[in-house]
Amino acid sequence: MSAAALRFERIAVALGGQPILRGIGLELAPGRVVVLAGRNGAGKSTLLRVASRVLRPTAGEVWLGESHVDSLSRRELARRLAVVAQDTTISFPFSAGEVVLMGRAPHMGVLGFETRFDIGIARAAMERLEIGHLADRSILELSGGERQLVSIARALAQQPDVLLLDEPTAHLDLAHRVAVLDCVRDFARDGGSALVVSHDLSLAARTCDELALLAEGRILASGPPEQVLAAANLRAAFGIDADIVTAPDGRPVVVARSARGRDPGSGDRT
Repeated sequence: MSAAALRFERIAVALGGQPILRGIGLELAPGRVVVLAGRNGAGKSTLLRVASRVLRPTAGEVWLGESHVDSLSRRELARRLAVVAQDTTISFPFSAGEVVLMGRAPHMGVLGFETRFDIGIARAAMERLEIGHLADRSILELSGGERQLVSIARALAQQPDVLLLDEPTAHLDLAHRVAVLDCVRDFARDGGSALVVSHDLSLAARTCDELALLAEGRILASGPPEQVLAAANLRAAFGIDADIVTAPDGRPVVVARSARGRDPGSGDRT
């Protein structure tokens, strides 16, 4: 059996003396998409920060294939793992094309000069997300959704083994949400692995092979979305009452009715 593309072993994280993650164990097999879902503050982004070595866990280990992440140089880690954060701030007026080309940096030579091959990879990533027309525009002139698409294109240009995406569709219209998740599925079909943080359970269920629900720092349930998206699990993870209906394609659709302990007519205050 081949090694998992990404493996978390008993990951624990405490911040400010407060436990955030408690013994997380999770694996991503090559060619698979796993969605991580849970309440705000449940520790989803924290787990991605641990995987990308931005945050050192209190306990536990992270493996990329057969390599411990701590054994990899920064360049090697960037060749094998790409991250799309929730909000990436760029204050210099780089063009969108230049930002995407930055994804090729781990593959460039000592002098850091891009080749025609690098430029071709960056252009192809932009065209895949239908943003090629933005290549010469300043990143500072783009909308939040356009900047998000540029960040995703940059990650694709890295040609990593593993993609970590933190709410990649948060600022996007419905058409681009579908396009991005289709792109993630294509990445997996080509042999890559993706760990996606998402609050859009219904859309995520149409994309992922496995859904993991995170609650109180632990994996509450994981497996095929058809099994995990059960009313009891959603009540435990999110504190909501919900109906789960089956779409014509057989995928589950979550219809939230109310949050427990709240007046259904009080509106969403989150």
